[in-house]
Amino acid sequence: MAAAAESQTKSTAREYYEALLIAIIFVNFARIFVFQAFKIPSGSMEDNLKIGDHIIVNKFIYGPAGTLQGLVPLREVRRGDIVVFRYPRQPEVDFVKRVVALPGETISIDDKKVSIDGRVLDEPYTLHEDEQVYPAGEFLPEPQRSRDQMKPFRVPAGQYFVMGDNRDHSSDSRYWGTVPRTMIKGRAFMVYWSFDWEPLPGGSSIRDRVRELGNVALHFFTKTRWKRTFFIVDSKYHYTPGVSSYGNE
Repeated sequence: MAAAAESQTKSTAREYYEALLIAIIFVNFARIFVFQAFKIPSGSMEDNLKIGDHIIVNKFIYGPAGTLQGLVPLREVRRGDIVVFRYPRQPEVDFVKRVVALPGETISIDDKKVSIDGRVLDEPYTLHEDEQVYPAGEFLPEPQRSRDQMKPFRVPAGQYFVMGDNRDHSSDSRYWGTVPRTMIKGRAFMVYWSFDWEPLPGGSSIRDRVRELGNVALHFFTKTRWKRTFFIVDSKYHYTPGVSSYGNE
């Protein structure tokens, strides 16, 4: 009887171990290939995404085409998609921006207005907090020189031109160039939690992290933006890529 009981205990422990192992494998598979959590660290995507938004990134939507193409919703990157990608100048850092111009398209900016292949783009999602328009001038310092004016630029093959919705306060393709397709991780999908807390400038130390966690613990209920919970990213503007987005049509 003792031997049988010991065998049963080992069998039960093995079942728990196998179930835990499978769960860990599944979670890691989902994190690597399907979904990723991402926290919005800056206001470059306001008013659509706010500082303190915690979002889920759909990493599967841009998966490789093949036999699954007709079974799962895989597709190419589209204009208007809000994407999370590895910053080309610092690949270990993730950025979030909106895709504005696709490979092979020519983009230009005239007095803050974006044109694609010579046609003005209708962008209801943009925010301009600074009414001043800087003129074209190669001797102006950055970011003034590239913020409101840009000569026609043809996006290279396999690259995407991305910009923040908060146009006057965004570090994007206007300043550091296009994003290779291989660096795009996925599309921003949903805000699962939003906390009204701005991180300290450059604050990435353990002390800053502990302070942030303490602030969450003390003000979780009062500073959580409850209305943004499960907010579908970009649903505010009902952006439809299949519909013409040019303002002059």
